Amino acid sequence: MNEITAKDVVNVCNAKLLCGDINTVITTFSKDTRTISKGDMYVGITGENFNGNIFCKDALDLGAIGCIIDSDIDSSILKNNNSKVILKVENSVEALQKLANYKRSLYDIPVVAITGSVGKTSTKEMIANVLSTKYNVLKTEGNLNNQIGLPLTLLQLKDHTAVVVELGIGFPGEMDKIARTAMPTIAVVTNIGTPHIGDIGSREKILEEKLKVRDYLTTNGKLILNNDNDLLHKYYEENKADNILPFGIDEYSLLNPTNIVSTTENTTYDITINNSNYNITIPTPGKHFVYNSLAAILVGMELNIPVEDIIKGIESFKLTKGRMEIHHKKSGTIIINDAYNSSTGANIAALEYLREYTTRRRIAVLGDMLDLGEYSKELHEKTAYEAVRNKVDILVSVGPESKYTYQKALELGFTTDNAFWFSSNTEAIEKLNNLMQPNDVVLLKASHGLKFIEIFNGIME
Repeated sequence: MNEITAKDVVNVCNAKLLCGDINTVITTFSKDTRTISKGDMYVGITGENFNGNIFCKDALDLGAIGCIIDSDIDSSILKNNNSKVILKVENSVEALQKLANYKRSLYDIPVVAITGSVGKTSTKEMIANVLSTKYNVLKTEGNLNNQIGLPLTLLQLKDHTAVVVELGIGFPGEMDKIARTAMPTIAVVTNIGTPHIGDIGSREKILEEKLKVRDYLTTNGKLILNNDNDLLHKYYEENKADNILPFGIDEYSLLNPTNIVSTTENTTYDITINNSNYNITIPTPGKHFVYNSLAAILVGMELNIPVEDIIKGIESFKLTKGRMEIHHKKSGTIIINDAYNSSTGANIAALEYLREYTTRRRIAVLGDMLDLGEYSKELHEKTAYEAVRNKVDILVSVGPESKYTYQKALELGFTTDNAFWFSSNTEAIEKLNNLMQPNDVVLLKASHGLKFIEIFNGIME
């Protein structure tokens, strides 16, 4: 195990040791006193609306071995905790990134970084599942994929032999910070869509930002990308190289599946790998999961995992909570909880899956997609077109931005008898509980900030 000490913090982060033993070993880090454990090193993060430094005393009282801070604290805290390690840095977030990068540099192991507008988490889970057939894998948990979350993940490195992380961005320049920290050996780009387009400016700028990950690949690192995505396909055609590995369904690529069949229970397809033919079953419905599996196959092949083990990893894959969870009510109604997050591409994939339920009345409950800025009206209206194309029977829109979806749906042929808009989850729950019938299938899809878990709980009870 490659350990970090207080001395490393001083050297790597140009920190000042205020008290404590400089040789103290730091094994775990935490930025949240609500979840801190005994022995953690607490990191006080300063943001626009909060100052984590003020919780240093609380962290120490809860059993932290010390604190990393970037502002002054009361001298009494130092006096009363002089046996604990308290270090002051110029900027806690930057210090966290430097420490994580240092920790990463101590390990000569595969680091797979997944970025893209949609599908990062499910692709990460599938790749981690494939790699776990050969490696002891550290992976991103929850939404720890930004300039704070990624370092906290990498600082968990212990006896791991491979890492799989998400790289999420919300503003220009963030990829430089997190990719520099991760130093991936393999990078996967799932697609280029519209999430955060309001902050970044255009899909082309999102492409440019996402592809900065290639600048931080280690020597002989590989870039794996979705060749069916229009912007990634254009990039590949203009930049073909031995270290760029494309996958796709429609565009000719290193891997091209055939005979794709998506049911309400799973997805199957045939594929040729190294001149041998295989049939693969993904235990999750939806054609979009085929793309995730193709990325996982290429990563597995790059790391010399036997094809049979790669397939086992795919076929034992499980989605994280809140993503395409299928629940059966005693009444017979099916509830699909896919409300962990949302975007135009994710909405399309979810509605295409909903369409598979040809013998049931299809109800789509769609909430706001966030961070779209000036594009919000256009992209929420596009969702209405997708609802029509995928033969949604009843459309329930929730949230201020989703009013655009509702209004466009009425223009496209929906009526006030089968299209509804609500400003709150409470109103939507009341309507759904009056609407739902035993043979219905209900899809819940929205950005995480809409708290659709409230609707799920409200209609499952």
